[in-house]
Amino acid sequence: MSEQELSPELMMVVEFLATCPPFDLLQESILHRVAQNIEINYYRRGHVCGSKNPGDLRVIRSGAIDIIAADKRLLDRMGEGESYILSEMYLENPDVTVILYEDSLIYTIPEAIFKELSSKHRDVDRHYHRQLHRRLRRAARYTPEPNNLMRRVDSIMTRDVLSFAPSQTIQEVARVMSERRVSSGLISVDGVLVGIITDRDLRSRVVAEGLDVTAPVEDIMTIAPKAMHVDSTVFDVTLFMVRNKIHHLPIVAATDDRTVLGIITTSDLMLARQDDPVNLVQHLSRALNIDAMRAVVDSLPVTMAEWVNAGIKSNQISHFLTAISDAVTKRLLELGQEKFGPAPVPFAWLGFGSQGRAEQLINADQDNGMVIHDSMKPEQADYFKQLATFVCDGLDACGYVYCPGKIMAMTDTWRMPLKGWCYTVDGWTNQPTPDAVMRVSIFFDIRHIYGDESLTQQLQNHMLDRTSRNSIFLSALADNVLQYSPPLSVFRRFVVERNGEHKDSFNLKKRGVIPIIDMMRIHSLANHIDAVNTTDRINALIKAKIMTVKDGRNMQDAFDYIMQLRVENMAATIEQEGASHVDNYLDPDKLPDVKRRHLKDAFEVVHDAQGFIKTRYRSGMA
Repeated sequence: MSEQELSPELMMVVEFLATCPPFDLLQESILHRVAQNIEINYYRRGHVCGSKNPGDLRVIRSGAIDIIAADKRLLDRMGEGESYILSEMYLENPDVTVILYEDSLIYTIPEAIFKELSSKHRDVDRHYHRQLHRRLRRAARYTPEPNNLMRRVDSIMTRDVLSFAPSQTIQEVARVMSERRVSSGLISVDGVLVGIITDRDLRSRVVAEGLDVTAPVEDIMTIAPKAMHVDSTVFDVTLFMVRNKIHHLPIVAATDDRTVLGIITTSDLMLARQDDPVNLVQHLSRALNIDAMRAVVDSLPVTMAEWVNAGIKSNQISHFLTAISDAVTKRLLELGQEKFGPAPVPFAWLGFGSQGRAEQLINADQDNGMVIHDSMKPEQADYFKQLATFVCDGLDACGYVYCPGKIMAMTDTWRMPLKGWCYTVDGWTNQPTPDAVMRVSIFFDIRHIYGDESLTQQLQNHMLDRTSRNSIFLSALADNVLQYSPPLSVFRRFVVERNGEHKDSFNLKKRGVIPIIDMMRIHSLANHIDAVNTTDRINALIKAKIMTVKDGRNMQDAFDYIMQLRVENMAATIEQEGASHVDNYLDPDKLPDVKRRHLKDAFEVVHDAQGFIKTRYRSGMA
């Protein structure tokens, strides 16, 4: 069949293949022969691709497929213009399942034709070999880690053991245990274990019995407590503690040598899984110094990448990471008060920006403030300055770098009594200068982190009272909201950087995430809605009938989709280049066609919503 004799349908196939790697490298006459032998099938979403003719090459004309592991993990998703060979997938993983993520039109090229192409055209052969290697590297990231329970117990035990001599008084032992925030102490002689004392012993053997606290601790200690040697596994220790109903287990050098090396508690066993965010928070709440907290924060980029690869959604990841930064902040405030003494008057520590919205990701800088009770005397101001500086310095040392704009509690402007804050808010809303509006965009995403919550609530109520129905202020805020628009031309083409370091990319945070956050903020401020998290604001706006259910759901879908691309892009950068190279820039050409199409849809939702902002709020300037 000659080129002129091809039907219009087959010519459409040729034209499509000419846009898909590696077919775009082949001569048109070769594509004609491929099209003449192609089989075209349409499948509904959920269809499982069977093993019939697994050596055939399948090209996705429209739609998308998911490659699912035996344990239901998503290994890969392929979209329009991508191609795959089932037999290669089965060689990599015989238990893999290929299922249609969307209704799809699939072109099938017979195995014989594909092998002929590969043998005659090196570019075709190289393309599918590289594709295979990429999948193998990706699959390697999913290789199960050795069971945590089979690790040696010294990998999780506490080495900094609190140890006492038998002759020390009960009162002295209790005081040191309280200062160190631990629930047990070991009694030893020349480093050899002879006893153990726990909070339970102090309750049941001292307080309940009315025992003299000046008596030696050996009077109430458990003599020759059970112990396990350092070569034991976490599994061995866990089983031993459960069977013997032990909550504190000394770890010694060997079964016949009672030299103390460490101690394991039931809390340590729960904390054995370092990637569990709840456990990370518990670790931080017990940290004795900044170095211990920094070790946790330093692990977060790799942990976040693991969460993304495990299928955890972006909203959950941002909540996890925010909970961790909250825990670091709270622990620093506790350590600061241990150093400088208790606060002379009540105060509240505030989180602004992404921490305030509980939407933090890695490499976040600080945005915080402190509101102090109005009863503070002038001579007490220096205490709060010292405390705030200690916390902000600690956050920076832990990896939460100083805010470039100095929006931090260590700056006098962001550490004031409540009445000072209210006066400042009044100034921002009465005279909304560009600088004031910039500050508002950060400050009005406010959340209580630590201290007297009533102070935070009073400040937020005052803020909402001053902003709702303030047309001049809302109009100025709308100008700021409209500063960044989605990177989409009128012809639905992505608008990217033309040159420089980020050539052919756009900033996904600045051009996609921030416009949604800004729009939901202005709607909330205008309608006295106290929700701060973007999803919570959308739900509250729907409930208050400020947004229709349809518009609200579209906005939520757009926000979720853009945020998911953002964390996936971050995770890929962490794995390939390291956390120091993470930014918010995305090259849309590196996305599968199906993802590019969905991203354009999300940007259109944002663009339309910005049009409403312009109509609804900017008239206030008049």
